[in-house]
Amino acid sequence: MPRLAPLDLAKLTPEQKKVADAIVAGPRGGLRGPFEPWLRSPVLADRAQKLGEYCRFNNSLPRDLSELAICLVGRHFKAQYEFYAHARLAREAGLAPAIVEAVRTRQTPPFTRDVERIVYDFVTEYLATNRVAAPNYKRAADAFGEQGVVDLVGVCGYYMLVSMTLNVFEMALPPGEPEPLA
Repeated sequence: MPRLAPLDLAKLTPEQKKVADAIVAGPRGGLRGPFEPWLRSPVLADRAQKLGEYCRFNNSLPRDLSELAICLVGRHFKAQYEFYAHARLAREAGLAPAIVEAVRTRQTPPFTRDVERIVYDFVTEYLATNRVAAPNYKRAADAFGEQGVVDLVGVCGYYMLVSMTLNVFEMALPPGEPEPLA
């Protein structure tokens, strides 16, 4: 049960309505996930949704690799809704289902491309140590360039915010959906 009552969209403040309308009109098309909690702080909601739009839809990484990073972050933080939503998006973007399942169950994924391993090593090392060692940084910079590494950090950081929001406010999965993470 979410900790916040659902917002009555007919009773939003003008600031909330402006942000909600922008989110609905954008590429997401709806107010799922962290957006209802964020709307309690319309300036935060506006800035976060703009950052999220870049991180999810426009960053310089290939979409499957971006979704791999998001799934790793969601798994790390046990963010049920995030993993539920992005596991599907990762598969739709072309990430092998076996990789998504391995991430879900905390197994080493069966990578077929070095770029998948690079993202995995970079993100998992950071999540385990709060640092990225020189060899993993160099591999990522060589593979994706400076912008790609900055975008990878941005994607991970944004989805850490999303994970915390979903977890703190106990945002529920759609009715009938089982929790994907043990």
